[in-house]
Amino acid sequence: MATTAAGRVRTATGTAVLAALILVIAFGNPAYTDWAKNHTSNDAWGFFLKQLAWPTWSFSSDESVRTILANDIKAILLIVLTGVFVSLMVAPASPRSARLFFSSWGAYIFAAASAGLLAAFIQVDASLRGAFDWAAGGGIYGLFVGWVLAIVVFASRK
Repeated sequence: MATTAAGRVRTATGTAVLAALILVIAFGNPAYTDWAKNHTSNDAWGFFLKQLAWPTWSFSSDESVRTILANDIKAILLIVLTGVFVSLMVAPASPRSARLFFSSWGAYIFAAASAGLLAAFIQVDASLRGAFDWAAGGGIYGLFVGWVLAIVVFASRK
């Protein structure tokens, strides 16, 4: 069931994709990524701030073109796969419930891990082990950041 507000239809999938897009743009940009790498401490809060930068993207960098492309595709895949997994895991008429919250969160974990796994093969010196590392990084990102997306999806429902 879609929630209407001011003539717009909001679905759990649309809300999740919008939240993922905002998270990727706000925290995956080069300015935030550099700040998180250089100015956060090694405590729990610093760990969380560094995890926010996992879907890093850039248009120019000191890295190889294939690595930049792999990172950009990872960020795009995260957004697209969030829509796919939320549409598969969240029931269309889902009311506010723990089931909605946890299925949205789980969908984001799967989306991040899958995006990491798929994008890793574009990178220079790609390997299966490297792809597993990227997938693990995505799973960690989804676990620690996915609750933000789940709260947004949960709050958008009646």
